Amino acid sequence: MRKIEGIAASTGIAIAKAYELKAPELTFENVTIDNPDKETERLDEALKISKQELEKIKEHTKNEIGDEHAEIFSAHLLVLSDPELIKPMKDKINTDKVNAEAALDEVANMFIDMFKNMDNEYMRERAADIQDVTKRVMAHLLGVNFPDPALIDEQVVVIANDLTPSDTAQLNREFVKGFATDIGGRTSHSAIMARSLEIPAVVGTKNITTSVSKDDIIIVDGMEGIVIINPSDEEIESYRKKQESFAEQQQEWAKLKDEPTFTSDGEQVELAANIGTPADVEGVLNNGGEGIGLYRTEFLYMGKSELPTEEEQYEAYTSVLEQMGDKPVVVRTLDVGGDKELSYLDLPKELNPFLGFRAIRFCLENEHVFRPQLRALLRASVHGNLKIMFPMIATLEEFRKAKALLLDEKEALLAEGVKVSEDIEVGIMVEIPSTAVIARQFAKEVDFFSIGTNDLIQYTMAADRMNQQVSYLYQPYNPAILNLIHTVIEAAHKEGKWVGMCGEMAGDSIAIPILLGLGLDEFSMSATSILPARTQILNLSKKEMTSFKEQLLSMGTAEEVVAFVKEKTE
Repeated sequence: MRKIEGIAASTGIAIAKAYELKAPELTFENVTIDNPDKETERLDEALKISKQELEKIKEHTKNEIGDEHAEIFSAHLLVLSDPELIKPMKDKINTDKVNAEAALDEVANMFIDMFKNMDNEYMRERAADIQDVTKRVMAHLLGVNFPDPALIDEQVVVIANDLTPSDTAQLNREFVKGFATDIGGRTSHSAIMARSLEIPAVVGTKNITTSVSKDDIIIVDGMEGIVIINPSDEEIESYRKKQESFAEQQQEWAKLKDEPTFTSDGEQVELAANIGTPADVEGVLNNGGEGIGLYRTEFLYMGKSELPTEEEQYEAYTSVLEQMGDKPVVVRTLDVGGDKELSYLDLPKELNPFLGFRAIRFCLENEHVFRPQLRALLRASVHGNLKIMFPMIATLEEFRKAKALLLDEKEALLAEGVKVSEDIEVGIMVEIPSTAVIARQFAKEVDFFSIGTNDLIQYTMAADRMNQQVSYLYQPYNPAILNLIHTVIEAAHKEGKWVGMCGEMAGDSIAIPILLGLGLDEFSMSATSILPARTQILNLSKKEMTSFKEQLLSMGTAEEVVAFVKEKTE
């Protein structure tokens, strides 16, 4: 028996024999060629076949998992048509007189390295997309069969260095009980799709492929982030019971799907979800979401060759609002720039993109991008309960300018005879310490706050959460963070305004009792976290949690906070 630790990517327990999904052998010779036209034709044919395969995988994914995940392959297809990627390959064939394999390899690796070196985890994960697509093209150039996970026809746990999106999309839930990979994170496409497929997964184990032999029995614990190789009979029995217990727990959670969220002493809070596309709404409703606390609109802009039109945006926002009925939908305006690059915009290259020209800073300087989004939102507002939120607000002047543009577009639409809701609340993300510190001043002008803890923590602690050497400073429970959150909530409540939280902290089982005691009104999290959070809150007394507030705020370390919360709630 051997135990390996990784990152818990998708909840659940899987027990089955190992099935190693190996990448094909793609070695090639670098050859000087005499006929560049012939090599270009070979490249075009490999691209054509790859596109045809991806179209089929996209359709399969749409039918099996849903439109949102199928869009991953729309992005892959765009990669195969991207002149910024394909033209340098053909130029290299013609100028350097190298074979198509060598041109593909050099240009693809250049782009992969560029994405891997970005500061943002989401953008780093996109390197895997380019790698996935170009490997497929390379396989066709070499006449090598590409792996087909759809052919798996027995119960297995898939073991791989990494699972590409196309691999994951082809997994048959009937046979693939779970998977474990050497690399990857919770935001990788494979992890996201595993959660949608409800396949237990552990990623980032570093060495699972070198530790497992064919037909080893594997346990994947997607709750603890543990993989056990060749467990004893006693361990298998123990995990079988854990499986049964988890299944029973899921059934209990499901009973709460249509229930409001109350504490044990009758205080109500709202549990909402974070989404990226209209297709995500189904998961929100299936998991009992009482609203959408964060709609990340940048996904409308990414994976495209040009800005989305006002009409495209209007249709997306309308779809979400209509699906949610009268439930609140908080839409965050475009948060792009810095490390979230858009190929069709001339964005500056920055040494420190997290503190750079992004989000509201970009939008206020690029009204030709911002105004169409505001118009689309205003037009869609009549279809539901819309709330608009500006990201990365650091000063009152920024908020006032953004709101003035919104009101300007509202007047223009009304003058055109277009109906606009009169009940749109306008708020801001609180993710910059300066904003939290003067929350009292902001609270007089905004309709609500939504605390973005992912950035607030790293800015407050001056620690890049992607940097392993300082990752110990990414401390959600640090008293400094708790005091900032308390300042924001207290300031808002004094003005009769509400406060939500849309960072990862909102769905954290240690943080929930703390946030309840600090007076948070709305908790927005991943859809699959809603029912577990509702169950937890049902068993918590808000009055009791509030009584601990001063003790928590006066503590010195995050460790003290965690120990205290566990003692009082377990």
